[in-house]
Amino acid sequence: MNTADTAPDLQAPDIRSLESAYRGRSARVAVIGLGYVGLPLALALTGAGFAVTGFDIDPAKAAALNGGRSYIRQIADGRIAEAVATGRFRATTDADEFAACDAVIVCVPTPLSPQREPDLSFVEASTRLIRDRLRPGQLVVLESTTWPGTTDEVMRPILEETGLASGRDFFLAYSPEREDPGNISFTTSTIPKVVGGDDEGARRLAVALYEQVVPQVVPVSGTRAAEATKLTENIFRSVNIALVNELKIVFEPMGIDIWEVIEAAKTKPFGFMPFYPGPGLGGHCIPIDPFYLTWKAREYQISTRFIELAGEVNTMMPRHVVDRLALALDRRAGIGLSRSRILLVGMAYKKNVDDSRESPGLRLMEMLLERGAAVEYHDPFIPVLPVTREHAALAGRTSIAWEPETLAGFDAAVIVTDHDGVDYRSLAAHCPLVVDTRNAMQTVEGIEGFADRIVKA
Repeated sequence: MNTADTAPDLQAPDIRSLESAYRGRSARVAVIGLGYVGLPLALALTGAGFAVTGFDIDPAKAAALNGGRSYIRQIADGRIAEAVATGRFRATTDADEFAACDAVIVCVPTPLSPQREPDLSFVEASTRLIRDRLRPGQLVVLESTTWPGTTDEVMRPILEETGLASGRDFFLAYSPEREDPGNISFTTSTIPKVVGGDDEGARRLAVALYEQVVPQVVPVSGTRAAEATKLTENIFRSVNIALVNELKIVFEPMGIDIWEVIEAAKTKPFGFMPFYPGPGLGGHCIPIDPFYLTWKAREYQISTRFIELAGEVNTMMPRHVVDRLALALDRRAGIGLSRSRILLVGMAYKKNVDDSRESPGLRLMEMLLERGAAVEYHDPFIPVLPVTREHAALAGRTSIAWEPETLAGFDAAVIVTDHDGVDYRSLAAHCPLVVDTRNAMQTVEGIEGFADRIVKA
């Protein structure tokens, strides 16, 4: 690694020639982190004609990809095999290959610590890997969601430990990921890309790169504006979901169905956007991202009360579901949770995906177990619960078979995730009580005959 006092006197890279390499798609691109964000991006870059080196610290992932196999349900084996067959895509665990790449894009997790503070350890570790191989002319782009200032306050100082300077020797940019797993209408290659550079040269290069991959690139003034854009998008969703969750709680004792109200309200062609209640937030974005901004705001002595209140409302929803379940069991069967057998239907954080990160189902299972209930789950996309930092004790539990006699053995079922393809009518026909947190039963044919078994929560 070069240091500041030994860095060679190098001629500044030519922006125009670098830009031309991206527009001509002759540049080689590295993608660090081959998960739900990095792998789709790597495939999109390959499909656009770039030579792509995919990097992951997990040797099993690299071996699977090089063998044409996918470990993400939404990405078919055929897409991987096709990318490998072109000769333009290869996965590796060898960070030394970054040195041969013209651009390095970082797509690693940015979780919260147990104290709900940003954990940038993956970003920092990735940046150090790049630093040790950094060369003049390279473009480094962060896509991981984070607080405004991460790119220039965390990444740039680490990279400049080489003695190379951002904007003179290498180029640094931020472009937030906008993946929506399970969404068949929008993919990596069809979603507009926001781009902010550490300087004008970095922005030009990042725009030149992403314009070859997506239909629209939206340049902004700098990396902080780009970082703030991603947080704003997810805070918007968090706040509006909290609003309808609170309205659900308000309307319930009034005998008003929040789902009916939303369906009626969304017929207004202006001034209203439908959001839907649920058992709590899940996934790698909405439950986490707002707290990145609340943490950063404290540096400026600013209280983000509105954002934090939305977080409180959404966080309390699993408890609301448990309370509704306990009340329904008491009224309909005369039993308490401690003597009941409960089935959770769906453990993924959203429908039709195999991702249980931050799923409210995990918290619901823990709460029910704490209350003494016997709890099982069924999820066609998650056969085994993975190891997680906050719910380690649940790891290894397996999804039960969906059979009439099995369903009949539970005192109640809670629909946590409304996967398509689940036989909800069979659930209502065989399980004596169904607590529906997703309005999944509403459109099931013939469900009217079992209305007395269904409780919305």
